[in-house]
Amino acid sequence: MERRHHVFSVDLLERYATKGCGAITCMATGNDVIVLGTSKGWVIRHDFGVGDSYDIDLSVGRPGEQSIHKVFVDPGGSHCIATIIGSSGADTYYTHAKWTKPRILGKLKGLVVNAVAWNRQHITEASTREIILGTDNGQLYEMAVDVKDKMEKYIKLLFELKELPEAFTGLQMETTSVHNGIRFYVMAVTPTRLYSFTGIGLLETIFASYVDRTVHFMELPGEIPNSELHFFIQQRRAVHFAWLSGAGIYHGDLKFGAQHSSPNGDENFVENKALLDYSKFSEGGEGVKPSSLAISEFHFLLLIGNKVKVVNRISEQIVGELYFDQTPDAVSRGIIGLCSDASAGLFYAYDQNSIFQVSVNDEGRDMWKVYLNLKEYAAALASCRDAMQRDQVYLVQAEAAFVAKEFLRAASFYAKINYVLSFEEISLKFISIGEQDALRTFLLRKLDSLSKDEKCQITMISTWATELYLDKINRLLLEDDGALDSNNTEYQSLIKEFRAFLSDCKDVLDEATTMKLLESYGRVDELVFFASLKEQYEIVLHHYIQQGEAKKALQVLQKPNVPTELQYKFAPDLIMLDAYETVESWMTPKSLNPRKLIPAMMRYSSEPHAKNETHEVIKYLEYCVHRLQNEDPGIHNLLLSLYTKKEDESALLRFLECKFGKGQPGGPEFFYDPKYALRLCLKEKRMRACVHIYSMMSMHEEAVALALQVDPELAMAEADKVEDDEDLRKKLWLMIAKHVIEQEKGTKRENIRKAIAFLKETDGLLKIEDILPFFPDFALIDDFKEAICSSLEDYNEQIEKLKQEMNDATRGADNIRNDISTLAQRYTVIDRDEECGVCRRKILNVGGDYRMTTGYMAVGPMAPFYVFPCGHAFHAQCLIAHVTRCTNQAQAEYILDLQKQLTLLGAEPKNVSNGGLSEEPLASVTPMHKIRSQLDDAVASDCPFCGELMIREISLPFILPEESEESESWEIKPHNHPSQRSLSLSL
Repeated sequence: MERRHHVFSVDLLERYATKGCGAITCMATGNDVIVLGTSKGWVIRHDFGVGDSYDIDLSVGRPGEQSIHKVFVDPGGSHCIATIIGSSGADTYYTHAKWTKPRILGKLKGLVVNAVAWNRQHITEASTREIILGTDNGQLYEMAVDVKDKMEKYIKLLFELKELPEAFTGLQMETTSVHNGIRFYVMAVTPTRLYSFTGIGLLETIFASYVDRTVHFMELPGEIPNSELHFFIQQRRAVHFAWLSGAGIYHGDLKFGAQHSSPNGDENFVENKALLDYSKFSEGGEGVKPSSLAISEFHFLLLIGNKVKVVNRISEQIVGELYFDQTPDAVSRGIIGLCSDASAGLFYAYDQNSIFQVSVNDEGRDMWKVYLNLKEYAAALASCRDAMQRDQVYLVQAEAAFVAKEFLRAASFYAKINYVLSFEEISLKFISIGEQDALRTFLLRKLDSLSKDEKCQITMISTWATELYLDKINRLLLEDDGALDSNNTEYQSLIKEFRAFLSDCKDVLDEATTMKLLESYGRVDELVFFASLKEQYEIVLHHYIQQGEAKKALQVLQKPNVPTELQYKFAPDLIMLDAYETVESWMTPKSLNPRKLIPAMMRYSSEPHAKNETHEVIKYLEYCVHRLQNEDPGIHNLLLSLYTKKEDESALLRFLECKFGKGQPGGPEFFYDPKYALRLCLKEKRMRACVHIYSMMSMHEEAVALALQVDPELAMAEADKVEDDEDLRKKLWLMIAKHVIEQEKGTKRENIRKAIAFLKETDGLLKIEDILPFFPDFALIDDFKEAICSSLEDYNEQIEKLKQEMNDATRGADNIRNDISTLAQRYTVIDRDEECGVCRRKILNVGGDYRMTTGYMAVGPMAPFYVFPCGHAFHAQCLIAHVTRCTNQAQAEYILDLQKQLTLLGAEPKNVSNGGLSEEPLASVTPMHKIRSQLDDAVASDCPFCGELMIREISLPFILPEESEESESWEIKPHNHPSQRSLSLSL
């Protein structure tokens, strides 16, 4: 198999990496940085990210041979800690990537540091933050370094093993942020134990708390040359751990932040723990214990001798072996150890002079097979990369369930397969063994996996599933004849499931085919249910009406998407089944046209009803007329016809008296046909209603005549309704009087007294002489003596009143004559210097320009003039000219026409300079005087300076439209010459 197909591959990274500074004793990596420790006390740093390297000699100043025991580098590759051991003891140094000289950690002098735990979440290039160091004598120290200080901030003892003092050989640390601080998780291993520490706050506080409580640890006895602890880091968070112990590889998942408490009160952050025995990957006999370990996402890399065995962490099987191209001189000692670079995702192996790189190429690509072999199907599906792999997993699950005769479960898995097996093959598997229920389950699950574009397949499978449902229902009925009547749980649940299926697939099932299937199997209820889903409401309504279930039919009609026409179509049947519920549904807020419900109402009304039964149609019609204010004559006529058939006439009379159109301007007072109403009332002998209709039609004589047959009081009320026609009103009362007199059957004297009493009820409209013709000719006059005398007295009083009115009229005429005479003598005093309001010349002077105006009387040599009560005076000619100029065109033409008529008459007018009337008698008014009077009214009705004429001039513009040319001639237009300068003045 080609290398590119291998998951793990080995490449030689660097030969003779120590540059002659001794043999490699230890190595650490982080962020493409490799730090080596040599047997001569040198620390060599290779930065493959930038292609740089340098070395530091820690043996300077130390006597004897010196060797680097351990080197540690942080995940970012910036901070480095190294421990050197020689004849003079052990020392630990700290150095930074940017330093050229290391810093000795004096407080750790003489201590051998075997392990370092870095704070991966908070470490930076400038600060290490909290670091934990594990020593060879079973102590844990905390230390922190700030690069800018060039020295450690502090080094303090955290914890010491006292019960079983052993060297700490591995340390790891994780932190998580919680609401009240930072929680630390620390794991530390010795050759036989794994300790775990956790707490919130400072490390010193957390470890101090273990003085009073038991430390949580896992003990695995056994000998191991090199006990190690490793975390697998994914997205800067540890997710797996592995401890290389004497008993095996103890490993598990890490769930930092999970709230799982252990019995001792500590938070347990380890899950899915397991122990991998070394014998599982040994060729026979006792298992060979690895000398070093590295952990990837799914594998362990175990260094055994000069090769690395790759063991799958899940299956615990060896999946490969890695060999190294060593130099001859390094073969004898073999590979020294393994280390990993979590940042770069690489692993490294090293011998005394070479560095090898172990690359990982998509190690999870075959994990689905591993999980599948272990029957961990959920994990296998999560690890699948494509549909074909998922099909393989589903197939194994399906076959396992099929063999176990769990056919429904097998059907669910088979439905998820798309490529490995065809739809037909799977269907035939179930058909061949007669498993109809499993086949139905398979079809239903297959429907869920099909896309919306596969419409043909969806329709065919849905139809097949429908038939399988129907077949199952029939089989249940055959097996149990009482399934319909009894509470058969299986039958009821199947019906419920089938209806849910129809609801879900209503849009993909062929309507005609499905209805034929349901009909052929006799499933009427399901047919109705499906028709309702497909909005075939006519079929649903037919079914409910045939079953006599009016309420269910009405519930269907109340749905918002049901056509309104179905309301009208099924209204006759529904109202006969349940009139109350039907009318109640009509009265719900819905835009029904009552006119289209008339056939149904007529059908209901034609049936006999109990005397005390509520007439539902009348109730609905009253709702339409009074609540909806319906104006349809057909509705009003139908309601009126139903009222006429009721024995109680009060409802009919109330309806006739209502003025339904009174709220509309110019609208009718009623909407029914009065002639039709009259015919109905006459037919049903509703006389009072007939009287009302006659009166409403202004047929008062007929109304009174009919009312006299029913109740004279009603006739009197009808007669009083006539108010604007005195003769007709009198005629109607005479009809009543004649009827009253003719109907009286007492003695003659009593009849006369009753007739006289009737006269009083007419409020003087009828006199005794009006009713005398109705009495027999042989009636004695003595019986009428009192009434006749009373009538004569009334006449005498009327004559006296007329005389008084005549005298008052005569006195009023005399007063008017006196007022006219006084008016003719009216005068006013004018100052001799009084000027005309128009021409500004003196009123009493005679000018040559003033000629005698025709129709006016002259006062000596003076021209005619007008004097107004306000004191303004005008020459007659000036006033006429001024008023003509200032008034509107029509009035001006009227004044000029009057002047023209006066000129044509040519008669000499009398002097009326003071505006008084002529001294001629009233009877001798000539046409000239009449025209002159009209002219006076036109020009001198009020003063032109104080009256209405002056008020109207306020609204006139100063410049009239016809004066626009004149106004433009006054406009100032600037003429700026080039040599002139314009000067703007601010006012």
